[in-house]
Amino acid sequence: MSLLALATLGRGLVDPGEPVVRADDDGLLRGRAAFETLRVYGGRPFRLEAHLDRLAASSESIGLPPVERQGLEDLTVLVLGRAPEGDTVLRLVWTGGPLGGLPTGLALLSDIPGWIEEVRLRGARAVSLLGVRAAVPWLLPGVKSTSYAVNMAAEAEARRQGAEEAIFVDADDIVLEGTVTNIWWRTGKTLYTPSLELGILAGVTRATLLELAPSCGYAVEEDAYALEDVLAADEAFTSSSVREVMPLVQIDGRSLGRGPAADMLQGALRGLAATL
Repeated sequence: MSLLALATLGRGLVDPGEPVVRADDDGLLRGRAAFETLRVYGGRPFRLEAHLDRLAASSESIGLPPVERQGLEDLTVLVLGRAPEGDTVLRLVWTGGPLGGLPTGLALLSDIPGWIEEVRLRGARAVSLLGVRAAVPWLLPGVKSTSYAVNMAAEAEARRQGAEEAIFVDADDIVLEGTVTNIWWRTGKTLYTPSLELGILAGVTRATLLELAPSCGYAVEEDAYALEDVLAADEAFTSSSVREVMPLVQIDGRSLGRGPAADMLQGALRGLAATL
């Protein structure tokens, strides 16, 4: 993604090439920072309030200073004023700042990665990789922090194996989530997705699909499921703010059927975004 606009608390809009984070910022030195990434449809951020709620919750779990919500909303307005036509990506970052100093708040506006629509057309390939079930508070269940090295390493391993997505499973082969996505699958008229009680991220798009599923004719069940349940399903897909609904056509080299639910939910999601 290329950076289109950048704004920071205390400075407002700055040139995207300007340095804005101190070298001793705790977010840089220790990864103690929270962030949110959301899709902007034609200049309108989708469910910004829900993302700010989650940012505040993540920051509290990490032990960061309280999020300056109004300040980040003001930064959002500034960067959106530089948005081109079409869809973009908004990222909000909140760090602890330097020791004894003020926290850092950033808003970054970027373009949509070009590969997303290409992969959506043919369907994504995934591999399952061992992940950690965040079952205790110090593993930060449901927190979206900038400590993303493990996720990025998993994505690199997926690419090494010729896939676009990595799906984390625990030692018992229970499905958790993707590196930046939630996972879903369909059997008949029922959609299945891992429960938040497994310590996975409460995706904003995940919550939106839970709302949209009944109007698309599907029931939804949330629980702990084995990877074999996904492989035996009629279809599978992932959800995230930027990638939206992404059909999966292969997991660990095993082909999956391409069904109607992913396309129907993608259409419903776009339809809801158009009403903003």
